[in-house]
Amino acid sequence: MRRRHAAFRVTAALTLLASATLLPATAQGASSAVVTTNGCVASVPEPGTATPVRICYSLFQPEGASARKTVPLIFHSHGWGGSRTKDPAAFKSWLDAGYGVLSFDQRSFGESTGVAHVMNPDLEGRDVIKLVDFVAGLDWVTKQRPGDPLIGAIGGSYGGGYQFAGAFTELRDKGRTRFDALAPEVTWWDLKQSLAPDEAARTMWLTILFAGGGTHLPPAVSASFVALISTGTWPTGQAGRDLDAFFAKNGPAWHVKHGRKLDIPVLIGQGSSDNLFNLNQGLQNFDKALTASARSRSLLVGYNGGHALPSVLPPGFATPGDPCSIALGSPNFGALSQRFMALNLKKQDSDLSGFGRYHLATADGRCLTQRSLAPNKRYQLGRIVTTTGLGVPLNLEVAKGPITVAGIPRLEARVSTLLPDSGAFFALSVGTTPLDAKIVQNNTMPLREKRVVHHARRSIELPGIAVDVPAGKSLFLTVSPVADMYAGQNGRLPAPLTLTDPTLTLHRVP
Repeated sequence: MRRRHAAFRVTAALTLLASATLLPATAQGASSAVVTTNGCVASVPEPGTATPVRICYSLFQPEGASARKTVPLIFHSHGWGGSRTKDPAAFKSWLDAGYGVLSFDQRSFGESTGVAHVMNPDLEGRDVIKLVDFVAGLDWVTKQRPGDPLIGAIGGSYGGGYQFAGAFTELRDKGRTRFDALAPEVTWWDLKQSLAPDEAARTMWLTILFAGGGTHLPPAVSASFVALISTGTWPTGQAGRDLDAFFAKNGPAWHVKHGRKLDIPVLIGQGSSDNLFNLNQGLQNFDKALTASARSRSLLVGYNGGHALPSVLPPGFATPGDPCSIALGSPNFGALSQRFMALNLKKQDSDLSGFGRYHLATADGRCLTQRSLAPNKRYQLGRIVTTTGLGVPLNLEVAKGPITVAGIPRLEARVSTLLPDSGAFFALSVGTTPLDAKIVQNNTMPLREKRVVHHARRSIELPGIAVDVPAGKSLFLTVSPVADMYAGQNGRLPAPLTLTDPTLTLHRVP
């Protein structure tokens, strides 16, 4: 029964990944006056080869757009394992509003050639730049100066990754990006940190990702990926070096480390109950990938969705929905994205507000808006000895409700182990007693000790959350020996962790 349930979850998640286009719903087809052009551009050859890679696209020119009446253009691309959108009806709301749209197959997917390097700036990043160059030559696309088209970008998951890859790569190579606004959804800040936080593999999601597109990876990386899934830990030796090298540059974290930040408005949509690219990833992008000026013109919207599988062990909860897009005056994130682009590309008064703030769906489905998520409360907890094997999670009371918590909590402690490769999984949870507490928004984060340690200082990042704890319930710290997103990671031999002088730091909403 357990295996059948897991198979259903994998199938459903593959569908989610392949269809992660995240477009506004349309009731009717696009106008017959829309001009559709399918083609390809020549891009950077694969390493060690001389043959240009072909990046293929579908270009939609809206009715009335011409050299005399130019329009802005929206880039779009697909999720991992998917392909571009060829039907203009999918972009009806954009085309009717007077935007051109270009949807493209990313390297190795759809009709594009090459191998997937998962947003390497020297490959996928330059693929995006080649497409911007192409758009810059279209006489019906608005130019701000010669060679500089007026463009925005949409897409989710892998289709959010290309937006950061393209904009940051152009910033690196040219000193500025020609993208004027971005709207990435459920994408990452640091890819290695997302796939294997603390080098503990999210095996449930890695299995799904590999099934959806593993054959598109370079062979050595594909083999290392299998080792990562099968062992649950970051591989050592050549396999580990392959993955470290492969993921080194693949995300905003690498660019920020090298002194780059985007100075354009960005609408970030992140799943608070996303247990692949969790809320932490979106918060890092909002806090670190943008200049202070850009952040004052940007929005972060957290909703209960994204790459969201239910957490069964330990049990979790979240109420699906996007209350914050609704609170900001839009029925969904897609409609909010269009208002955001209208403001930034067309300079239309779209009556948007809340810039520079965090708009987060709580686990029970209301919208919480905060100017800051800085930690403001510390809780001293007693000595913790984790359970082992398939033991019951520990739920340690932190505070009684009513209380509201948001942001990224952190647990500081001195950690001791008896055996190497010991670990545990951490989250905040809510319940009336330790027996019925459920983890907030279905997310856990790991601590993995590869070697025997004694009173080693550790700072454990917990999942980013937003939660109201009502009167009659309490906030708990959950410490579990197992977590189903990290299936199969019980260590070589079951062994406890001891946490001495643990201190929990979090943002308590005033």
